[in-house]
Amino acid sequence: MNDTLQELLRISSRILFCSIVLLSISTYKKVEAAEGWKAGVGRVVITPEKSIWMSGYAGRDKPAEGKLHDLWVKAIAFESGSGKRAVLISLDLVGISRQVADQWTALLKKNFSLERSQIVFCTSHTHCGPVVGETLSSMYFLDEEQQRDIDEYTSALAEKVNQAVATSIENLHPVALSFATGTATFAVNRRENVEKDVPALREAGTELKGPIDHALPTLFVKDLQGNVEAILFGYACHATTLGFYQWNGDWPGFAQIELEKAYPGAVAMFVAGCGADQNPIPRRTVELAEKYGKEIAVAVQNIKEEDQQSVADNLVTRFQEISIPFSELPTRSQLETDTMSSDKYIASRAKMLLKTLDSAGELSATYPYPIQVWTLGNVNIVFLGGEVVVDYSLRLKGDLDLPELWVAGYCNDVMAYIPSRRVLLEGGYEGARSMIYYGLPTVWAPQIENLIIDQVSKMVASNNE
Repeated sequence: MNDTLQELLRISSRILFCSIVLLSISTYKKVEAAEGWKAGVGRVVITPEKSIWMSGYAGRDKPAEGKLHDLWVKAIAFESGSGKRAVLISLDLVGISRQVADQWTALLKKNFSLERSQIVFCTSHTHCGPVVGETLSSMYFLDEEQQRDIDEYTSALAEKVNQAVATSIENLHPVALSFATGTATFAVNRRENVEKDVPALREAGTELKGPIDHALPTLFVKDLQGNVEAILFGYACHATTLGFYQWNGDWPGFAQIELEKAYPGAVAMFVAGCGADQNPIPRRTVELAEKYGKEIAVAVQNIKEEDQQSVADNLVTRFQEISIPFSELPTRSQLETDTMSSDKYIASRAKMLLKTLDSAGELSATYPYPIQVWTLGNVNIVFLGGEVVVDYSLRLKGDLDLPELWVAGYCNDVMAYIPSRRVLLEGGYEGARSMIYYGLPTVWAPQIENLIIDQVSKMVASNNE
């Protein structure tokens, strides 16, 4: 009887001990889950089902003819321990307009209670994606059916963006974030180097001319066991390796494919840098696009664990539009003369601007330029609108002197090239002629660079107070 009682006591003690251990583990997990970062991802194919017009190059003379690989909208939702959320949406598109961004923002606000500062749209600027909305509308000469197909595609994109965001928020779960900066070297300053000469110069070991930014900022999202679930990476280089008639994400698309192979189950997302005056050189073959994608993927994989900076649990988001002035606006008489220009793009822009004059009574002397800054722990990410030249990222890194600073372009509204004062005064495509294709009335005023830099500096300082 005593032996039986002792055995029962031993069993009861073990049960009590196990219960205490399990309760402790359960309590620990609840605390862990309640504090710190959460993240979730979602993705939806956005490859056009119809053969519609492609964006990026003025010389195209027919719609797309099939695909090399799919185009995507991908979303990642972040949530800090305090419950603050932010959603980054990446798209394999040349760009989106302010009107499209506003429509999508209104939808996401309604469905997910997100404020404007908590939503950022990042386009890869692939030149093998579809025309969307009003972007580069002066560059295309479309018949009614072609325009209707584009309008239908643009309209359908809203629900696909919404679906990707919904999935990302539904998938929110505890994660760890880490940040590091790698290096990739294929971007070349296209204003300062003759493209055909670049391979020989590199072979000879000759240093290429002009400013560049070969930084590869990378944010790793890992589960609590350390497995990579998502990778956000950026690089300052045009997605112009390819120019044929098959849908594809160019080198950023191949980079994402390679990273997802290297990290099975993970989602890779590209955030374009300030690469408006940077090209992948040499280019024009699928093999080169794949090569550059693999170079990015290898560079990310080469970032060692010990070199990654853990991202503290803190999230601050800001969004601001500032008025950027144009230079002297054209008169009605000048526009009427331009409608008869032998340059069909100048004539097309003039006709569009005359319609604006007739409906609005005037041309706006300024443009509402979007600037967004997110601060995740000690990582500051600056999202700039338009096709931003490399001078901006280099100057901001120098002026702000922050070790974890990531400067992106092509975000929220790709309305034009954004030249620095240097590039604006030099002129050329990025400083002047590109405004024709974007349908803007004239070049920017010389103060554009300082206006943008000053506003970014204020927003970064406010985020880090």
